[in-house]
Parts: sequence; C-alpha cells; structure tokens
Amino acid sequence: MEYFVPENKRYADAAAIINAAITAANPYALVHKALKGKACQKPPYVIAVGKAAATMAAAANDALSGRVAKGIVLTKYGHTATAPNNFTVLEAGHPVPDENSVRGTEAVLNTVSGLGPKDTVILLLSGGGSALFEKPLVPLVRLREITTALLKNGAEIAEINCIRKRLSAVKGGRFGAFCAPARVEVLALSDVLGDAPDVIASGPASPDTTTAEHARQIVAQYGISLSNKEQELLLIDPPRVLPNARLQIIGNIGLLCDAAKQKAEELGYEATLLTTNQQGEARNTGKALALSAIVSAGMASKKTALLVGGETTVTVRGNGKGGRNQELALSAAQYLSGKEGIVLFSVGSDGTDGPTDAAGGIVDGGTASLLAACGLSVEQTLTENNAYEALRMCGGLIMTGPTGTNVNDLTVALIDGG
Repeated sequence: MEYFVPENKRYADAAAIINAAITAANPYALVHKALKGKACQKPPYVIAVGKAAATMAAAANDALSGRVAKGIVLTKYGHTATAPNNFTVLEAGHPVPDENSVRGTEAVLNTVSGLGPKDTVILLLSGGGSALFEKPLVPLVRLREITTALLKNGAEIAEINCIRKRLSAVKGGRFGAFCAPARVEVLALSDVLGDAPDVIASGPASPDTTTAEHARQIVAQYGISLSNKEQELLLIDPPRVLPNARLQIIGNIGLLCDAAKQKAEELGYEATLLTTNQQGEARNTGKALALSAIVSAGMASKKTALLVGGETTVTVRGNGKGGRNQELALSAAQYLSGKEGIVLFSVGSDGTDGPTDAAGGIVDGGTASLLAACGLSVEQTLTENNAYEALRMCGGLIMTGPTGTNVNDLTVALIDGG
C-alpha cells in the first residue's frame, strides 16, 4: 500500500521502504490471527484504545464474526476510518488528554461495569492510549499541565507514564481491577521500546512495576511542581497483581524494521539494522546517523542502507511547530549539506509526528541550501523547534495520513555508493 508518494524522484527508494514497513506493521492481520476461532463463555466486550484502535477493532470484529456484547473504539481525532459499523466510535485528544478523553473513558467504564466471572473483556491497546484513556484523580487541567511539562522537557515515555499512572483511576492496572471478576485479555501493539507491559498505554490492565521513589525522582529531575494532594497520589502504588488479566504483545518495532531492511535489500542496498532501541534527543540522533552515512559513503563500493528503530525525544525551547522525526531529519540536513548521493528520512509509523499532520521528514545534501534560499538556516529553525515549516518549504515533509498502526519510529540513511 502507498502511504507516502514523494514529489521528488530522488526519494522513490525511501518511499518504497516507508510504504513496505508501515504495511508490514498494520495490526489487522496480527489481531485477526490472535482472535480467530476464540471461544468465550459469553459474547465478549471489545474495547479498542489507541491510535491504531479502529484497525484493531475491525480485525477483532471480523475474527469474532461480529459476535460481541458491545464494542467501543476510543482513538485520536481523525483516526476512525477503519472502525467497524457495529462499534461505538469515540475520538479524543493526543498527546495530552482532553474532555473527550474523560468522556470516552467514562463510556468504557459504564460498559464494563458490573460484569461477572463468565464475562470477557478483550482490550486492544496501541500507542496513544495514555492520553486517550483517562479518568484523572486530579483536575484535568492539572493533568494536562503536568503531561505537557514532561513532554516539553524531553521526558521519556516510561517516565511520563510513571507519573500519569499514579494520577489516574484507570492506568497502572486499575482498569483491569475495575473489570474484576470478569477476565481481561489484552492484545497490545507495542510502541514502547522493550515492550514493558505496564508502560504500553500506561498499562491499564497490567500490574504496575514503578515505585513512589521513582516517581519522585522524575518530578525532581524535570522540575515539575506538584500540589500536596498530587504528591500524596504519587505515594499510592497501583495494583501489583492482577489475576484476572493476561496480556499478549502482537507487534512491535521489530516488525517495522525487519520489513524496512528486507525492502531495502530488494532494492539493491546492503542494509544494516543498527538498533531497534534508539532513544535520546532527536537532533543528536540526526547528527550521529548523518555522520555515519557520510563515513559509509566514503567507504562503500555499492548502495548501502543504515537503519535505526526507536523513539527519540525533543526538549522544546522554541515556539515553532514540529515533531521528533522532523527535527531529527532537519538536524541531519546541516551535516549532509553539499554531500551527494545520501538521502535520510525519519518517520513515525502512526502517520502523525508530534502535534502535526506530517509523519516525519526527509532530507538530502541539497536541503540546507534550499532552506538558505528561503532566508533561513537549519540552526535557526532548530533553535525555534520549527522543523515543520522548514521542511515544508524544502519539500521535505513525509505525509501519509493516519496509517492504522503505531510501533515507534523508523530512521534510514540511503547511500548510493561508489
């Protein structure tokens, strides 16, 4: 399937790799396989939460032949196209929760309230669930402020979720406990490096492994100011044991990277997957991969591809518009300036990079000069965290629209070779 169709012909190989990778990570087949022929004592309740919720719900509905007691999709605005007609479809905010997140969560809780031991709740989780599925124990405005502060200060997803879990009535296993004595079966499409069950969507039906001390350290590290009540909530441990819940991870970053590597090889590249656990500042990763690509270009006698999977962060200091993948690509552009035969891209598998409509960015040796012709510099736009506008002006935005999946990010450098 073609998610990305570039205007620049030099980017044709990059587009082929992006499209192959995202197609492979589509969760429909993964969910369908996991649920096909599944027997439940009673028709199950199917709750799909996250940016891939609509596609996962469609697969579950088909695998169960539509025999569900009730189905709910709770997903990000604009990510509903593939949702089944017999499901209630609710949209809410991401990357920070909004009033519709709370309303949608209340609808889910009302649906599964009062279930018995013969009932089954099938919970389909994907990235974005932390913001979309929320019943806060503090005023929503405070939860938004705390989440935004952590995001802007470059906190990693596990750190953000550690705090969110302790300020929520549904995260950190609390939703699983709410469903008891009904059985909760979770199928998770992981957007968490390492696939920790209690980090994926903040682990609504997974026993929690964080500690109050860890939460206090995170708050101190990022300078987050909390009220006395909020500090007290950090001290309360979510459930450590959930005998009624079971989780199965059906897909992760490995799927994305393996498919990208295979496609690169089909296109004639000698492909090397450097890591599936890339973290840290986006602009640092962009610099490192660009420099590695330059070294490889000087040594390679044939086409070479360097692949990285993971999820970087951005410490926001400016007032511009962008996302981690766009910032990574733009950072790489300043080091690739004037270099022939290298294309570098970074793309979010869900199709939305940060609070933008772009999936990521793609650059080459001419990007910096194109930006300079517009009167701007890479360094200036990075300082302003304005990668979106810079890449838009240079024809370097990757636009896919919502993809129906969410398994972290893919970054690739393509080198023509000697």
